[in-house]
Amino acid sequence: MTAVAEAKREEVAYPRYAVVRIRGIVNTPRDVENTLSYLRLRRKFVMSLVVGRPEIEGMLKKAQNWITWGEIDADTLAQVLAKRGRIVGDKPLTLEHLRKYGWSSYEEVALAYVSGEIDKIACPKKGTWPRREGKVLCIPHLKPFFRLHPPIGGFRDVKKSFSEGGDLGYRGPEINDLILRMI
Repeated sequence: MTAVAEAKREEVAYPRYAVVRIRGIVNTPRDVENTLSYLRLRRKFVMSLVVGRPEIEGMLKKAQNWITWGEIDADTLAQVLAKRGRIVGDKPLTLEHLRKYGWSSYEEVALAYVSGEIDKIACPKKGTWPRREGKVLCIPHLKPFFRLHPPIGGFRDVKKSFSEGGDLGYRGPEINDLILRMI
């Protein structure tokens, strides 16, 4: 890629999506199962955070009969990190762990992710971690998915799309209500 094309690519602000798997693994076609695996949604009631680039949008469309997604806000993400964030070894994500890498609170990390300052919440296992002003621009050793509970009050219909009165597919900012019921 040329430098101009890369600069244009970086200028575009892509939305930050929370993706939740609603349906199980029985009778899932292999290509859809592979797509869900790339999105790190290998089990029911698991949430993953993705940046809405065109290639990710295509993956979401392919798996829309098994998942729901929408734009996550900073308050909901901060609650998910505090209550459901896990580091390697299945230990809870603590404030001490965040402070060790330059972050002062869950809200600060959530706001940085939602506003686009950082691209990933979880750091890659290998390689160097991006840094700026004494902060690591991700959370080292954080698992890149969040295990949630079934929602309080249940689902409306897991075989219909959200626009038809069900729960599958794109739901916009209303994903935050669902996530809060699942924490």
